[in-house]
Amino acid sequence: MLQVRDVLKTKPGRVITIELEATVQEAVARLVQNNIGSLPVVDAEGRLVGVYSERDVLRGIHNRGAGLCRMPVSEVMTHDPVTCAPDDDVDDVMGKMTYRRIAKVPVLEHDRLVGIISVGDIIKYLYDRVCSENEHLMTYIHSAR
Repeated sequence: MLQVRDVLKTKPGRVITIELEATVQEAVARLVQNNIGSLPVVDAEGRLVGVYSERDVLRGIHNRGAGLCRMPVSEVMTHDPVTCAPDDDVDDVMGKMTYRRIAKVPVLEHDRLVGIISVGDIIKYLYDRVCSENEHLMTYIHSAR
């Protein structure tokens, strides 16, 4: 069984977050500066309280117009995001992502944010594993001659 922790081990450990009080303009700047599509929103104690994503930006512009940039992230973020744990089965997490049509899921361990797993992370992990297995098989085949 492939676990979320296996995929997280292949990623840098730093998780870029945004605070509840930050403005949408600050959140968008952080998304752009870090070339990422979503930010976990954390409270003063660092606990996950929501997620702010590119989709939230688009929804906000459509629903609230130009004033969106000055609003706090807490007013326009996605509340109660789907989360997972490091011990969760990647197949189950992919099922949640597919069903909810989301690309990234925060990973919590004992209510502490320890990472984010994305569809792209999972695909890269599986691709790298298949390439490695293929390389081992080819080495075995060529050494058996």
